[in-house]
Amino acid sequence: MTENVARVDLVGWGKDDFWLLERTNTPEMTDHLGGPESAEALEARHRRYLELAKGGMFRVVTAEGETAGSIGFWEREWRGGPVWEAGWSVLPEFQGRGIAAAAARGIVRVAREADGNRYLHAFPSVDHPASNGVCRKAGFELLEEVSFEYPKGSWMTCNDWRTDLQAAPGQR
Repeated sequence: MTENVARVDLVGWGKDDFWLLERTNTPEMTDHLGGPESAEALEARHRRYLELAKGGMFRVVTAEGETAGSIGFWEREWRGGPVWEAGWSVLPEFQGRGIAAAAARGIVRVAREADGNRYLHAFPSVDHPASNGVCRKAGFELLEEVSFEYPKGSWMTCNDWRTDLQAAPGQR
């Protein structure tokens, strides 16, 4: 059996990366996230990415040097304590190539090196098989279905995937 495993680089989010938020702010790309955001909300998101005090946001760059999407992690409260949360988006023309899973494995390594939390979670909609597949391929453990607020004021059913950053690589 041959498996196509993508190689990607994670490049720190920069002030000139707003275009990527615009590219991913389509009905197709935000279907499982409550729909496109307003221009003002995108600008606020860009500022948050640039000013993250804990965690980090990155462009996902292919081996050929093309920007394929974004991925990041940030701190949030979950189940009474702080955890890292991961999120990603891959442009349509790069989907289905293993890029998101490679980026997710990369963000696990980055989060493992960050000073902070033991666990990294991802919360994809239960109705989003591609993002749930990314979690599985990146080595996250499925914990349970949860009710999750995103965007603010809107509740959805998500899967809670988690990886233990203190476990040896390859373990959860």
